[in-house]
Amino acid sequence: MRKTIIVEKEDVELKNPILIEGLPGLGMVGKITVKYLIKQLKAKKFAELYSPHFAYYVLVNDKGSIKLLNNEFYYWKNDAGGCDLILLTGDSQAQTIEGQYEVADSIIELASKKNVSMLITVGGYRRDVVDTPQVLASATSPEALKKALEAGSLINPPGNPVVGAAGLLLGLAKFKGIEGVCLLGETPGYIPDPKAAKSILVILMRMLNLKLDLTDIDKEIAKIVEMEEKMRKIEEQRKAAEREIRRIEEEKISYIG
Repeated sequence: MRKTIIVEKEDVELKNPILIEGLPGLGMVGKITVKYLIKQLKAKKFAELYSPHFAYYVLVNDKGSIKLLNNEFYYWKNDAGGCDLILLTGDSQAQTIEGQYEVADSIIELASKKNVSMLITVGGYRRDVVDTPQVLASATSPEALKKALEAGSLINPPGNPVVGAAGLLLGLAKFKGIEGVCLLGETPGYIPDPKAAKSILVILMRMLNLKLDLTDIDKEIAKIVEMEEKMRKIEEQRKAAEREIRRIEEEKISYIG
């Protein structure tokens, strides 16, 4: 494989579709968000993207089968009369600058072919979070940004670059006349963060008039909170052990003196 390719497994006709991208990144926020949408909406896969710019390994499942890294496109038809959705997630982002542009360009080509009316990219924004994570928005036009702000997001502070697919896709979308919005959930970023993903899901529900059951993601949040508490206790025990070791060493020094 010498270049990025998209393999369409089904030729679907979609109504004024909106493409939502969520690939692996900070806190895995984008991937968690889009995977949850795929599950909740029972979206169907229709295309796969493969690229030599992805990491050079394969994934092995519990049955021993191997899988080449890829990105996957799913579709959901909105029976309520609104826009249909294309949902994009996957195993990896491109590992090089050139690869990022090539993969993003391939995605935009598919979006243009499917007459995508808006592109929404999702990711994480590194920040210590005390309570509910905020969602920071930027967009390709004031009109697109207004939709995100009215849904409850805040403006992304100026001077902060949006790196990777979440930013590059929007920059390239402008050349094709596709409106774009980037939604970034606040996250410490060091572990998968379903809490940040939930904040983005709430914004998407308002923007797109979606009805989602958030019970399962609340369960994931509870698991992460439990894991963080265990990590905090382990860290406290480590620090206590270090203090005890220092105390013993200081007593030895005092005795010798």
